[in-house]
Amino acid sequence: MARSRTPKFDASEVITNEIIRIIERGVLPWRKPWTAGGSSRPLRVGGEPYQGVNNFLLTMRTVMAGHSSPFWMTLPQANALDAKVRKGEKSSVVVYYGQSRTRGHLDDDHDDGDADDPRVFRFQKSYRVFNACQIEGLPDSFYPDPEPVPEHPPSEPIPHMQAFFDAIDITTVFTGTEAYYLPPVDKVYMPSITRFQDPRNFYGVWAHELAHATKAPHRLKRDFGFSKFGNTSYAREEIVAELTSVFLGQTLGFTAHTLEMNAAYLHNWLRVLRSDKGAIFKHAADAQRACDYLIARSEAGRAGEGAQAA
Repeated sequence: MARSRTPKFDASEVITNEIIRIIERGVLPWRKPWTAGGSSRPLRVGGEPYQGVNNFLLTMRTVMAGHSSPFWMTLPQANALDAKVRKGEKSSVVVYYGQSRTRGHLDDDHDDGDADDPRVFRFQKSYRVFNACQIEGLPDSFYPDPEPVPEHPPSEPIPHMQAFFDAIDITTVFTGTEAYYLPPVDKVYMPSITRFQDPRNFYGVWAHELAHATKAPHRLKRDFGFSKFGNTSYAREEIVAELTSVFLGQTLGFTAHTLEMNAAYLHNWLRVLRSDKGAIFKHAADAQRACDYLIARSEAGRAGEGAQAA
């Protein structure tokens, strides 16, 4: 009698289904303003912030569980600190990527591990982590005090955010009531900040549109095929822009925001996730690249201004 095999754990499918279930409830939890112990990003046990899809996943889980610590760690890491995960606590699945080479093709001219080499292949593995709030016996440093939430006058610029965006060398025109990036003229169009009661939402929308601008051929050259409103290519690009705004907002102090939050916007996410269990991993990586690009352009712009002033 043949034994029934236990299905292999598929992290991509489990994580994608988790996100689908959340979005089907009509919410995007990563848009909720939050900090945990003074940090706006989930942190590894050593204090390094998570990047890409793991940042997104643990941000979502921190918000939904209401954790007050930004730190996450594996069971062995907790045990190494003489701490124990509380009974009944559930772990969170995260992923990591590596690369390896096929056997039998190593030679003196090709041993540098170039990811473009056809003999090098990338792989994804998963592991499980717990938030420090699920663990007892950790040092107090894993439970930092919260920082006060800054207050910002309505409809007025926030100096450090405004300086960041002003330094980016992508033209933004402030006019009308809609926000969009227009590829033929390579310009972003935004409503005035006076139209936003909460100025943080203004910067969230601006980040979203600048994220779209990074897809241009002379920037990151991101292309999902022919795009028109409502099709899959359009939906994929919207997810990248949303996640870019999430990641950039963590650095500057705003959350992702769009002028229209409706069933059609949520449907963009659901259509892509249901058809491609690898989509959230691909597009979180795209968003991390877009975020890093915008940060680099802002830093370059401010460095240039400083040199001119000197």
